Amino acid sequence: MTPNLSSKIDGLFVGKVADRWPGKPQSAIQKDPATGVQGIGVHGLVRDAQADLEVHGGADKAIHHYAFDHYTAWQAEGLIPDGAQPAAFGENISTTGLTEDTLCIGDILNLGSATVQISQGRQPCWKLGLHTGQDKMPYLFQKTGRTGWYYRVLDEGAVAVGDGITLVERPQPNWTVRKVTQARLTRRITPEDAVQLADMPELAASWRQAFAKMAAGQVKEDTSKRLGGPGAGS
Repeated sequence: MTPNLSSKIDGLFVGKVADRWPGKPQSAIQKDPATGVQGIGVHGLVRDAQADLEVHGGADKAIHHYAFDHYTAWQAEGLIPDGAQPAAFGENISTTGLTEDTLCIGDILNLGSATVQISQGRQPCWKLGLHTGQDKMPYLFQKTGRTGWYYRVLDEGAVAVGDGITLVERPQPNWTVRKVTQARLTRRITPEDAVQLADMPELAASWRQAFAKMAAGQVKEDTSKRLGGPGAGS
């Protein structure tokens, strides 16, 4: 039975590709409030952009949703300023009441008039550290599991602040976003679970491939470039 789970869209945010840091690649992690009705296409909010489509965006990472519920903890830990507003982490959607513990990979939700599906958690990169002014933020995202999650778009539509987001189907009730994301980022997982995730059709293709490697015993992964930036680990 699908849980009765819903929330209200408190914020929508879009960004443009820009030079943000001297000597570093461009980024669109800076997201600004989007007012009025926002179109949703197969690659996400129509007005949003990503700078590096090899690692950001695409069909499996069309929209990033982050729980405003986590802001209190980040503030208490001194990692974002008191009174920080949504989009501090480059998210597209902000809500309260939906988290990595209450949602599962594969969940299908009505988002305004669009239909979306949770495809994976967020793999934080070095840009998050620069954006927040906290070099260790990418590592802390991984450690805490407060990563947010990505949607793929099943049916295009539109959304505005104040619209609802409602769970309509849960094909993978045993695999919360937190559980799968922690397994992907820490690579601590049993071979049996890795096999299940490698075969999970709702999971993003790149994550299925990663779990297939884990199932085959390849548990090591060089994350230095993702977490440290261009040139790291070389």
